[in-house]
Formats: sequence, structure tokens, C-alpha cells
Amino acid sequence: MLSWILRRIEDAFERRRQRRDLLALSDDQLKDIGISRSMAHREASRPFWK
Repeated sequence: MLSWILRRIEDAFERRRQRRDLLALSDDQLKDIGISRSMAHREASRPFWK
């Protein structure tokens, strides 16, 4: 049970890091992966547990 909880916490921190990294991409990089700046902001503003 404890390992499951720790894994969920690690997953949440990883999502937070990825969302922060998403905001650091340039507009051209975002375009390359098929999302707009507003979509990146919307994703980054989601709570870390979602």
C-alpha cells in the first residue's frame, strides 16, 4: 500500500514537471507537437493530481 501511495506522489510530481516544461517551449516547438500556446497554458494550469 505504501509503495502505491509513493508511486502516485511521484507521478504527480512528474506531471507537474512536464507541464512546467511545456510552458518553456517556444511557439514553433508547440506548433511542431500540434498544440497552441493557449492549450499549453490550459494544460499547465490543471491541478497536479489530474
